[in-house]
Amino acid sequence: MKIIVPVQFVPDLVEELVVDERGDRLDPYTIRWKLNEFDDHAIEEAILIKEKYGGEVTVAAPDFEGVEDALYGAAAKGADRLVRLGADFEDGANAHALACLFLPVINEFKPDLVLTGVQAYNHLDGSLGALLAAHLDWPYVGYISGVQPGSQSVSVRKEYPGGLTAVFEAALPAVLGIQAAETPPRYVPIAKIRQVMKTSRIEEREGALERAGGIAPTRLVPPETGSKATMLAGDIDQVADQLITILRQQGLV
Repeated sequence: MKIIVPVQFVPDLVEELVVDERGDRLDPYTIRWKLNEFDDHAIEEAILIKEKYGGEVTVAAPDFEGVEDALYGAAAKGADRLVRLGADFEDGANAHALACLFLPVINEFKPDLVLTGVQAYNHLDGSLGALLAAHLDWPYVGYISGVQPGSQSVSVRKEYPGGLTAVFEAALPAVLGIQAAETPPRYVPIAKIRQVMKTSRIEEREGALERAGGIAPTRLVPPETGSKATMLAGDIDQVADQLITILRQQGLV
């Protein structure tokens, strides 16, 4: 079975997000990018399928900051082929643009399964997996937490709110949006990644971003800063008195 995992990068929310002078995007020179968490689960699920049923796993990624670390990390986990996609990412890339960027690679490799992260928190124009399935005219099932491939179809476990799950069967080839791998993404030591860097090769592909169909923000505004917290000092009785005073001022007691 041939599996391809198109991954994407999202802004690291630990870092401060700065709005660019244009006012309609984040400052591209201050963003720290990281691998989308759901895509990390998609890579893990692909490796698990390979280990259980055999096959070949390809991981493809846009040429963002940290792409080599992500690709070599995937190779250290068990991915067989690594592909880096070059394009002009200065203005970012929405889900529509990424779908068009990944499409030629998917058509070239002709996989049986495409696994994507079910969503990315910085996209406003839908899920990458669903868009890829529409371009390919393949079945798509999202919010997947388990995959069992067969010869002509794949059985998947889909999660619903309230702890409900359902099992679907989709004809191959298919696109799946992974919410959680069957086991948490494995940790790979730095020493193993460095070893893989000496033996693995990243294939290069060039493409163009076509943003047609996606949502283009017209204005970004930082969140309003609320009032600061009031720090209470003193012993227990003094703190209790201060709390009562504040509650009375707010009309709560």
